[in-house]
Amino acid sequence: MNHKKMLFSFLLSLGLIFASAQVSPAQVKSTSKFSRIEQPLSLRLLVTLGGLGLIGAEGWWFLFSKTKSQRASTSQGIQELEIVVDGGYTPDSILVNLGQPVRLNFLRKDPSSCLEKVLLPDFHKALDLQLNKTTSVEFTPTQAGEYTFHCGMNMFRGVVKVQESN
Repeated sequence: MNHKKMLFSFLLSLGLIFASAQVSPAQVKSTSKFSRIEQPLSLRLLVTLGGLGLIGAEGWWFLFSKTKSQRASTSQGIQELEIVVDGGYTPDSILVNLGQPVRLNFLRKDPSSCLEKVLLPDFHKALDLQLNKTTSVEFTPTQAGEYTFHCGMNMFRGVVKVQESN
């Protein structure tokens, strides 16, 4: 199902929920000392549209926002890049060249237990990251493609994009 159909279905069901949730004043039993304040339709629409806008912004942020890739710098024949581990990986998308050694330096600043380990399954590497220290991993990619790395719980992810050198 494409995203437009999913969004339409979501908005339609949200409208049905709001339409069925209205209660007439005759159905409300006045048992408390609070009285119902009737809000103008324009205000209710504004609040509903604002909420939908925030839901849409959150969905875009988590589903469609793309981070820019950062190319590893080459020094003495080794492609090297520092990755800060703080609520995720920054950068989380790394560009490297095929057939050249790669060194990724993970600097862990986040004390959460989820980020105390990083796994690079395609390169058969697993690292324990110490807090406020840099831990390095080296590998040489032999095939072009995208290779993921992730935390121990697979909640935070990054990708190493291996390209043929020009």
